[in-house]
Amino acid sequence: MGVQKRTRKFAQVKRVISQKDARLKANQQKASAAVKKSAQPAVRAVPQVSSALFFQFNEALKPPYSVLVDTNFINFSIQKKLELVQAMMDCLYAKCTPVITDCVMAELEKLGPRYRIALRIAKDPRFERIKCDHKGVYADDCLVNRVMQHKCYIVATNDRDLKRRIRKIPGVPIMTCGTGKYVIERLPDAPEH
Repeated sequence: MGVQKRTRKFAQVKRVISQKDARLKANQQKASAAVKKSAQPAVRAVPQVSSALFFQFNEALKPPYSVLVDTNFINFSIQKKLELVQAMMDCLYAKCTPVITDCVMAELEKLGPRYRIALRIAKDPRFERIKCDHKGVYADDCLVNRVMQHKCYIVATNDRDLKRRIRKIPGVPIMTCGTGKYVIERLPDAPEH
């Protein structure tokens, strides 16, 4: 009998309203302010379309092509035993200049001794080097920003996320390393493989 007196019954415990309860006046005011805010039409900044684009056809792309090379593209080329410049020319049937940014070089140097062959290929004199004027060394952001500013590049990458980001930019072709050859997508006059 003494045990029952000491235990509290759940029905008799006082119920407390939480701070996030919709019945409180402050929460009702917040909810009404959010509804008013969402009712206003959103003004979206529409990026200016490049003058190089004619519908989806990029007129700035002409041989000799400048190909922005990403870190993993070089690594995949080594794995598939493809000679970079020669395979690019075989893919596009035109003269190609591989272009490498400081960010990509820094990324290759950070990867350490396992990627020394890729670093040696990137230091090839046939590669054109571009200086970066931004802070940080995140190569994906650097490549996307450069392609958005100048529509004269083809981006060579095997990175899924980077390809997804570049597909949102109109008129920028993407080169990837397939089995035994390079594959180009979104180049209007490219030969069909």
